[in-house]
Amino acid sequence: MVFEHEIPKGSRLYFAKAAKAKRALENKVCEILDDNGFEEILTPNFSYSQHQSIADEKKLIKFSDEDNEQVSLRADSTLDVVRIISKRLGRTTDHKKWFYVQPVFTYPSNEEYQIGCEWIGHDDISDVMNLTADILKALDLEPVFQISNINIPKLVASELNIDIDLFKNGEIASLFKLDCKWLNELIKVKNIEDLKSVIEIVPTSIKAELEKLLEKASEVNYNNTVIAPLYYGSLKYYNGVYYRVISDNLTVCKGGMYSSEGTCSLGFALYTDSLLKILED
Repeated sequence: MVFEHEIPKGSRLYFAKAAKAKRALENKVCEILDDNGFEEILTPNFSYSQHQSIADEKKLIKFSDEDNEQVSLRADSTLDVVRIISKRLGRTTDHKKWFYVQPVFTYPSNEEYQIGCEWIGHDDISDVMNLTADILKALDLEPVFQISNINIPKLVASELNIDIDLFKNGEIASLFKLDCKWLNELIKVKNIEDLKSVIEIVPTSIKAELEKLLEKASEVNYNNTVIAPLYYGSLKYYNGVYYRVISDNLTVCKGGMYSSEGTCSLGFALYTDSLLKILED
């Protein structure tokens, strides 16, 4: 039995002090993005292309439109922002830096607010990582900033002829059982110095992507960084160096580089509810 005052599990309700804190947080981050040349966009809650963003399509809330085409509630903003700017608004603006403040929705009734940005046609991921770091500093926060390169686990899986799911599922024990010396050292990498050392012993096929990771991680102006070369994230579109910011069990931010509409772009999303919880604590 559902009472009239109940709300679905996973949905969000803000009122009084919590609503004020949310608005203050969003305003502060938006001011920083505005000062860095980003303009605001709000995309539709409904999308035809969410299956291209989310690895597990079971998480999408789907239905059919009047022409029986599949529509999903927005579960990720990135590719929709790029498509709308490039295809729908391309004749009216040539601006490449955009930010948004809006929720995403996943099955069955989960709602999550995000503050994100996309930098279309830009390929220096260190610029976006340092922008994220500046926002965290402005909020007087210093959670863990984890930097990875999605191409590395793919290359390792190919080099050793193993299933990429070992990395997707974080099966570290299974990787150690392979008894591969260079892989064992790669698993242990946590910082810049570790990464420099392991580059000397890995197969040639993996070196170039590790060097890209080293270069970009070295350009990040943030103290609490961790290098995780074998981390494999859940979003489908990242294709190079990417990162996440975490605090205990909370994901604070995800960002990285990707290709859309034939061009390299960059972006990140800050998770509003995680930030509010950390700030409250």
